[in-house]
Amino acid sequence: MVSAQVTFCVVGHHQRRDMATRLADMLSAHLLIDEEDHGANWNHRRAIEWASQQDCRVVILEDDALPLPDFTQGVNEWLAKFPDNLISFYLGTGRPPQYQQHIAASLIDADRCRAAHISMDRLIHGVCYSPPVSGLSRIMQNWNRTKAADYAVGDALGGKVIYPCYSLVDHADGVTVERHPDNQPRVERRRAWRLAVSP
Repeated sequence: MVSAQVTFCVVGHHQRRDMATRLADMLSAHLLIDEEDHGANWNHRRAIEWASQQDCRVVILEDDALPLPDFTQGVNEWLAKFPDNLISFYLGTGRPPQYQQHIAASLIDADRCRAAHISMDRLIHGVCYSPPVSGLSRIMQNWNRTKAADYAVGDALGGKVIYPCYSLVDHADGVTVERHPDNQPRVERRRAWRLAVSP
């Protein structure tokens, strides 16, 4: 797979416009700014709609994603391996807390059998992911506007989500701009479990 077969879309909040613009410029990405506090669910749905109009695979990043130096090469390699799967290029600590023990156990199992990825039944991060082209219409048909954006994407598609054991992006763990459905403050450290290379 060559780079021309992948394009990028950055979803950003107006309070992080500079951060979002820098990221979009770095990746030559399409930029979708939420100007009126509609929320992440609304903006990620816009990204899915935009992706469905492209003739290649799309990688969607949030404005606080921190791509590693070999990000695009790594993305191409993973998309070539899993053309029909939803792939998350970020596997994070802290949030959501109910999945952290499962992640830790899965990474230990992967190390034991020298696997390069784990899989889960849900997309639990919206930081950086790529839905399969074949699943975009299903995601739009099954979209739930009441869910957190990451859950909305993965639950609408269904099936296993691929997570590389070594994330291709980290997360700039700053102050949240999203009003989360659970109304819980984000106080845990939200960084990648492991990184593919040192940032």
